Amino acid sequence: MTEGLIEVKPDVMMGKPVIAGTRITVELILEKLAAGETIEQIVAAHPRLGREHVLAALDFAARALKGDLVYPLEPKAA
Repeated sequence: MTEGLIEVKPDVMMGKPVIAGTRITVELILEKLAAGETIEQIVAAHPRLGREHVLAALDFAARALKGDLVYPLEPKAA
């Protein structure tokens, strides 16, 4: 689903995954969704995005989390 819609380039947004051809990061889209914004609100705020871009960001994030890494929820005490 993300093929061609998400790109990672070292010289764009420090290599973070972005919507292809933009500087809109997957991270930003996820943050907006987590804050309660709807897909429609995100698309309205970013005219270069379509619904398919937001869904591609979600798909990219879901696939990235399928790895065998553990993500701690709290920082370790020193």
